Amino acid sequence: MNNLSCYNPPSFILVGIPGLEKFHIWIGIPFCVIYAVAIVGNCILLYLIAVEQSLHEPMFILLSMLASTDLILSTATVPKLLGNLWFGSQEITFSGCLTQMFFLHFSFVIDSAILLAMAFDRYVAICLPLRYNTILTRQVIVNIMVSIIVRSFLVILPDVFLLKRLPFCKTRVIPHTYCEHIGVARLSTADISINIWYGFSVPLMTVISDVILIAVSYIFILRAVFLLSSQGARQKALSTCGSHVCVILMFYTPAFFSILAHRFGHSVPRNVLILFANLYVTIPPALNPVVYGVKTKKIQDRFLLLFSLGKTQ
Repeated sequence: MNNLSCYNPPSFILVGIPGLEKFHIWIGIPFCVIYAVAIVGNCILLYLIAVEQSLHEPMFILLSMLASTDLILSTATVPKLLGNLWFGSQEITFSGCLTQMFFLHFSFVIDSAILLAMAFDRYVAICLPLRYNTILTRQVIVNIMVSIIVRSFLVILPDVFLLKRLPFCKTRVIPHTYCEHIGVARLSTADISINIWYGFSVPLMTVISDVILIAVSYIFILRAVFLLSSQGARQKALSTCGSHVCVILMFYTPAFFSILAHRFGHSVPRNVLILFANLYVTIPPALNPVVYGVKTKKIQDRFLLLFSLGKTQ
């Protein structure tokens, strides 16, 4: 019975933010506000894209997928974080931990792939404008979206089975606010070299390949832009990429900083790393709809129209 409980533990304990227990209630307030902004902003974005015919273009369809994934990412982590900080709800079941871990990493890999698909969209729009509608047809976009989901699922699903095979006979206390693959695996008394190898290398190489392809896309985009004779045409072409570049920087910069800090920042206090990790899963989902709303005139116009209609009724 004891051996079975090691391989199928009833629950884990999420410590929260160690060393800052006295401030948990106050720390939860900004996270709650950011989460509310993410929910409202992404839901408005999804509504506008769904009801407005002029937004049924490849770029906005991919943007709706990004908004949906951001909702999954923030909802997988923030409600449990707030329950921990405000109500001391530290316990999470083993199946709940695996589910949270899966959707956390799954959302991350999907977001990366969507940004790559958006970069391809911008490449076709700027480098091959006359063939845009024939290359990025509705069927092609559907195929891209399905392949993104399937690839992300196949990359992250092994993490679940790699954790289920491990015994957890000593401690079941996770020094974090949410479950992530390597953090949970390190609690095991067994050899976790496969978990470390797969957990770091495969998802990381998948994301790095996305970054390389995005960089290649923008090299071709910049080359095409600088070949334009008109200064106005250059500015117009570059402006269509502004929101996408902002979202790329918001997504990848903190992600790689967090990875490097966990790998090499041994002198960085743990509570700082945990706070940063939580900001990473809350701030990009909240800012993405704001960035596209500010920098994309079509979305801006539709939002103002929706707001004005709401006031007149």
